[in-house]
Amino acid sequence: MQVCVIGTGYVGLVTGACLAHIGHDVICIDNNAEKVKILQAGQSPIYEPGLTEILREAIQAQKIQFSSDLEAGIEHGEILFIAVGTPALPTGETDTRYIEAVARGIGENLKSGYKVVVNKSTVPIGSGDWVRMLILDGINEKRPELVDQSGAIKDESLLSFDVISNPEFLREGSAVFDTFNPDRIVLGGSSQRAVGLMKELYTPIVERKYAENQTLPPVPVLVTDLSSAEMIKYAANAFLATKISFINEVANICDRVGADVVQVAQGIGLDSRIGSKFLQAGLGWGGSCFPKDVSALVHTADDYKYEAELLKSVVAVNKRQRYIVVEKLQQVLKILKGKTIGLLGLTFKPDTDDLRDAPALNLIEELNRLGAKVKAYDPLVSQSGLRSGLSNVIVETDPLQLADGCDALVLVTDWQQFLELDYSKIAENMANPVIVDGRNFLDRQALETLGFRYVGVGH
Repeated sequence: MQVCVIGTGYVGLVTGACLAHIGHDVICIDNNAEKVKILQAGQSPIYEPGLTEILREAIQAQKIQFSSDLEAGIEHGEILFIAVGTPALPTGETDTRYIEAVARGIGENLKSGYKVVVNKSTVPIGSGDWVRMLILDGINEKRPELVDQSGAIKDESLLSFDVISNPEFLREGSAVFDTFNPDRIVLGGSSQRAVGLMKELYTPIVERKYAENQTLPPVPVLVTDLSSAEMIKYAANAFLATKISFINEVANICDRVGADVVQVAQGIGLDSRIGSKFLQAGLGWGGSCFPKDVSALVHTADDYKYEAELLKSVVAVNKRQRYIVVEKLQQVLKILKGKTIGLLGLTFKPDTDDLRDAPALNLIEELNRLGAKVKAYDPLVSQSGLRSGLSNVIVETDPLQLADGCDALVLVTDWQQFLELDYSKIAENMANPVIVDGRNFLDRQALETLGFRYVGVGH
């Protein structure tokens, strides 16, 4: 099928590359000319395991191309994905100006035939109808003769389109895997024609032809109305964030009563009604999705005069949780002024280079405020040379350099590499062998055998 993906950020690039990989003819559009040149050269501007490989394969097979020409992209695609950024505003409201610009641009460049316009970006509830209105406005502006007084297209046999909501459920660090092995595919819309084309588009994925386990039953495809599909995305992320904040609350109580949150999480996770995922206590959630989506859902509730008290508490617990490590450092080291603290990990989660709303940034700010010297090592950030937003931390390129002279280490990101470090040498390099495991990730017994004082979170 002919596909156009507008926006080559995280979601757009992964979507375009994966659809090209399964055989569709894809063009990705971005208004950043420099990024387009990088992509045309087969280089990914973001780090995501497996993405560069399938991107280059698709380019070699001539299944994907990159351009800044929106008109050409719209002409090419029978299915048009809107995958531009929807960042959060300071109020918590979603910034939809990029969606608006693209929707109007689609309307201005529609020529003839039938198109399916797909909201892949995470958009506020009700955006499907709004996008349809903006596309019609764009048509009316460029070709007013096609639109009647009510704003509808006069002759849909010449030109027509439908809007579908198709939310993404990709996890950074495993987005390619998630695309080929989804738990479900959600399609929101009332047009049987549009839904049928989307099902055809996803048939190889639904039939698990590219899945890790091809013997599993077909991927469930849930067809809903537009607003319900948009709500599913927000509700899913809000629920997962709630689970994390819940186990962090439990961890803090465990610290006070002498229970072990790791064992508690295992015990409640075996309950099929609860499940074991997202019950890892620690420094809380971050990144680009959870903070933005929970805030947007709270803001939507406020718009409709509903007080989303539970969700507001989820955010408050998460904000407080980021400073638990500082409290633990103060309990062990007492005064932090003049101490050197080393952070193992900077990104908000492993297998990504994403620092957006990372707990490490709050730690750096607070430790600096308390007069501590802060150093950090991260498997990706340390090697990238990028230091934007990291002016108040010394980024080391080696774990042993990080440990040199440190009064304590803090495990911030649970990178798999951190399980394999030579902690005996690290202990020798430290001024004081203390380690605060902010993810309950490391082997406590092994570290204590090496002479570390180990401090977990509720553990």
